[in-house]
Amino acid sequence: MLTILIVFAVVGVAAGLIAGLFGLGGGVVMVPAMIYTFGALAFPEAITVHLAVGTSLACIVVTASVAGWTHWQRGAIDWSLLKPLVPGVVLGAWLGAMVASQLAGEQLKLAFAVFLMLVALTMLRRLPSEGSALPGPVKLGVVAAAIGGFSSLFGVGGGSMTVPYLRFCGVAMARAVATSAALGLPIALSGAVSYVVQGWGEETLPEGALGFVYLPAFLGLVLCSAPASRVGAKLAHRLPAAKLQKAFAIVLLLIAAQLLVSGMMSTAQA
Repeated sequence: MLTILIVFAVVGVAAGLIAGLFGLGGGVVMVPAMIYTFGALAFPEAITVHLAVGTSLACIVVTASVAGWTHWQRGAIDWSLLKPLVPGVVLGAWLGAMVASQLAGEQLKLAFAVFLMLVALTMLRRLPSEGSALPGPVKLGVVAAAIGGFSSLFGVGGGSMTVPYLRFCGVAMARAVATSAALGLPIALSGAVSYVVQGWGEETLPEGALGFVYLPAFLGLVLCSAPASRVGAKLAHRLPAAKLQKAFAIVLLLIAAQLLVSGMMSTAQA
């Protein structure tokens, strides 16, 4: 048990730094770590991924709140952009959890890995200058729903899609990261509640689980990820925009590689 707590503490620190620095929810670190740890605890394989994703989203509710608060204090959040995005991501996140509860998810994992690679390669190129036109409310709502849906499916805060999209629309990197961090809260909250509902009454859940949210892991991760996310958010305002953008792209490539390898291994075993 002590080893498990140490693992969750280390993962929590890494996840928090990523959440604040890149506008990600930290799930890209937490989900794989929990899948491995839950496997070591001999949890039923059929619910391991769902439990990891649901718990990750619950953790992101806290880390996104802390990171978003830090960005808000610095006046970096674009509220005029955030407000029209919220309804779409909330709806998408809820539906994403519903879909995830019905699917094994390996094919989606592979497709998402390819998508992240394309996004990362695009981020390494020079992006439009600040001030480019944003889409209308209808298109923005559709994009927001897609971001919320994919985020809920994979237990991430949405930054892997929100930040590149805002950059394509000409939003400055620091402002895109700050807005993405704030947007992670409604995504994670809607997704986490949906995972609790979808997993409610599941007979194979371990003790300490609330639907598809494993409370012991949630507590262990949050204790370390929340303060680390504040540090990451502060670092985001000190690093040069160009270097931050390239670093973000490299993080996406690493995430994509992990998803691709794990997805291919699972498919081959099946």
